[in-house]
Amino acid sequence: MSAAPTGHHRIDQRSLALHRAIAEKLRADPALVEVARDNLNRWALQNGRSQPYWDTWRALLSRPIEELLALIVEESERMTALRQASPFAGILSPAERWAIYARFESARVDPGRPGTP
Repeated sequence: MSAAPTGHHRIDQRSLALHRAIAEKLRADPALVEVARDNLNRWALQNGRSQPYWDTWRALLSRPIEELLALIVEESERMTALRQASPFAGILSPAERWAIYARFESARVDPGRPGTP
C-alpha cells in the first residue's frame, strides 16, 4: 500500500479529484460550461497574474465537450498547473466539495485507512 500524498502532491491530487467530480457534472449537464465562461469573463476584468491561465482556459472551453472533459482530468504537468487557476468555481455544491476535502484530510490523518486516496 502506498503512502498518502503529502504537500503539493496532495493538493494536486485533491484538485484532480475535484475536477473529476466537475467532469461528471459537466457530462450530465454540458450547459454548466457557461458557469466557467462567466467566471473567466468576470476574473478577466481584474487583469491578475493568472490571466495567462485564464486565456488558456478560455481556449479549452471552446473545444468539444468530450475533449474538454478529458483535458480537465488529464494527469499532465500542463493540466496540473491549469487546475490551480480553474474557472469551474460554482459547479460543485459546497457539500460535494467538502466531501472530497474530507476524504483527503482523513487520508492525511490516517494514511493506512482503507478507501482513502
